[in-house]
Amino acid sequence: MNIDFDKNKDGLVPAIIQDVNTKKVLMLGYMNEEAFLKTNETKKVTFYSRSKKRLWTKGEESGNFLNLVNIKLDCDNDTLLIQVEPEGPVCHKGTDTCWAEENKTDYGFLTRLEGIIEDRQKLSEAEPELRKENENSYVVSLFDKGINKIAQKVGEEAVETVIEAKDNNDDLFLNESADLLFHYLILLKAKGFKLADIVKVLEKRHE
Repeated sequence: MNIDFDKNKDGLVPAIIQDVNTKKVLMLGYMNEEAFLKTNETKKVTFYSRSKKRLWTKGEESGNFLNLVNIKLDCDNDTLLIQVEPEGPVCHKGTDTCWAEENKTDYGFLTRLEGIIEDRQKLSEAEPELRKENENSYVVSLFDKGINKIAQKVGEEAVETVIEAKDNNDDLFLNESADLLFHYLILLKAKGFKLADIVKVLEKRHE
């Protein structure tokens, strides 16, 4: 790895710290060559402190170490992306990240969709006057009908997906697959779970 430590006068390069599992950016630090070598040797992320003018291993006082998984170098050879498995909160203020975000996995649009489904479930349980603006919501109507109807819909969509998989119309197959996933997310929420719970089961099986 050809890191250009000479690009800046102080011999430091930015080191972006990312959780290897959730993909959240946890913090930003700086490394000189000595910090980089020590990080690789100990597998604990070590920075160069610009205020203390010395090396410091994250967690050396708090115990909240950043366990090294891998290091990537950017196209200009002057910035590091370091993927880690953190032990405890990362920020000195006690938060998961230095941006005060929870270090939870975000599945992009699927996470947003889970949030919408959760809101619809709450509406299903709300008083009638609070439901008026969403009285025609399909998802609310499913929650109103209960777990048996939701499970039935998942079964129907699964059968339709299998049928389309046996044909050669990719557009129909993708649409039925989307319907299946959508209704499955509703079923998960009805049972009190999220997509992340299924991922944990798969990760455990993989181990």
